[in-house]
Amino acid sequence: MFFRAAWSLVLKKAGPGMRWMHSPGSAAHSERKMPPYTNYHAQRSYPMPDEPFCAELNAEQRALKEKEKGSWTQLSHAEKVALYRLQFHETFAEMNRRSNEWKTVMGCVFFFFGFTALLIWWQRVYVFPKKPITLTDEWKAQQLQRILDMKGNPVQGLASRWDYEKKEWKK
Repeated sequence: MFFRAAWSLVLKKAGPGMRWMHSPGSAAHSERKMPPYTNYHAQRSYPMPDEPFCAELNAEQRALKEKEKGSWTQLSHAEKVALYRLQFHETFAEMNRRSNEWKTVMGCVFFFFGFTALLIWWQRVYVFPKKPITLTDEWKAQQLQRILDMKGNPVQGLASRWDYEKKEWKK
């Protein structure tokens, strides 16, 4: 709702706005001013707004509103749709249709994942120092052999799981 209000103000300064372009019965590129922003607010959870969608009517729309006061059987389908569009911006089907916003969101998510991976790779290559010698496989093997040779923790530790006669791990 806030975005729609802000966008309306931007378009009011820049030229014809969305509400003006989509009002039924108006020419697509006429020089008419955009009507002022109203508190029109319709959602699935709040389907009946307090104000009509089109607050200011042109001569054709006023004539249609006068015709509305008569018998509805004399109105054509297009006139009924135009009257509906004067009151409401979207139908329930239009409100419920899926948007493609998820594509933008997922695109942004994957972009930032990629950027983060690139940043981590760059840091590992150019920023972080080399691994210390104590993290090499050769050092770890020597350390394990040293612990076994010293028979460290023979009750429940590594030495208890090593068979010293066969020189292999117990099964």
